[in-house]
Amino acid sequence: MKRRSVIIYSEDVLRYRFGEEHPFNPLRLRMTWDLMNELGLVTEDHIRVPRPASEEELALVHSPAYIEAVKRAGSGQAPPSPPGGGEPTWEAFGLGTEDTPIFPDMHEASALIAGGTLLAAQLVMEGEAEHAFNLAGGLHHAHRHMASGFCVYNDIGVAIAWLRREYNVRVAYIDTDAHHGDGVQWLFYEDPNVLTISFHETGKYLYPGTGDIHERGDGPGYGYAVNFPLEPFTEDDSWIEMLHQALPTLIKGFEPDIIISQNGCDGHHWDPLTHLSATTRLYREIPRLVHQLAHEVCGGRWVAVGGGGYDIWRVVPRAWTMLWAELSHQSIPDEIPTAWLARWQPLAPDPLPVFFIDPPGTFPAIPRRQEIENRNRITLRRSLMGTPFFT
Repeated sequence: MKRRSVIIYSEDVLRYRFGEEHPFNPLRLRMTWDLMNELGLVTEDHIRVPRPASEEELALVHSPAYIEAVKRAGSGQAPPSPPGGGEPTWEAFGLGTEDTPIFPDMHEASALIAGGTLLAAQLVMEGEAEHAFNLAGGLHHAHRHMASGFCVYNDIGVAIAWLRREYNVRVAYIDTDAHHGDGVQWLFYEDPNVLTISFHETGKYLYPGTGDIHERGDGPGYGYAVNFPLEPFTEDDSWIEMLHQALPTLIKGFEPDIIISQNGCDGHHWDPLTHLSATTRLYREIPRLVHQLAHEVCGGRWVAVGGGGYDIWRVVPRAWTMLWAELSHQSIPDEIPTAWLARWQPLAPDPLPVFFIDPPGTFPAIPRRQEIENRNRITLRRSLMGTPFFT
């Protein structure tokens, strides 16, 4: 009998760790997993243990030279020469930087995350699950030849390329991380069978500086890259309005066989690395809409991954627990369990919220709200007009 939803997780994914002071802290995964279990949302029937992606699978989107560099970096060897020649340096491969420091067993830890998203895609396509969630996935910045933005292997890109090779399916990729999903976009920029959709803070002010509305794809893929760069300080209502105006049009027009969603929650008001002003209400609404569209358009086939989120105490556990509850067709209470709060509050630098949804008035009003909303509506129209699905 088909299991409706599965979650890909093991303690081994916590090995993907750049150091104590790095913002991409796997403690957020441990806290989220603990919250899910405290609520009784995860049973043994839900859990699948990730397996490492093979080098052949990684090479679907990454160059052999880059994979070799990652292996050498994580095993303490010297850097290889870059493919174009020149002095051997880790920086030529995007490694050993402030964003993406080298850590022991980097290849093994990164391949496990990529394999987790591959497993999620495989389980959905084989019919064992309608929906699958790789909690540790979402490394959307990694490029073919180099690491970028905390991301070593692009697990999403690997899974999409595998789906295209093994099943020749049309894939819709939805990215709601505050940072533009550049790595995935560029990997499939010329492929009309992969629709990449990214809602993110405008690259005028935020890494990676891409994601303008004029990035629409190239060659046969023109019109199949769609970007919605949001104004800084965008709040829930404007973001949700754009989602509901854009996603049904794009997904129903494209008619994918499967949806993959990246669920970074770094657009929250508390996130220290971005300038958006969402609350957790947004992170309840996004998976509701994606879930609905998956059932309406592609037989429920939906793979979700995590992503960014740097307020690891107050935001990430709530957002991704709500995501899993939606994926697994389960309800959650309004309040965070007191036992979970008691375990984690002594370690947290700030008071932990007691509700899943931030109550009205939690954050100050944005003075430029109307101007921001109007600018986002203009962006919405201009972005949609560049697609084959707008009439």
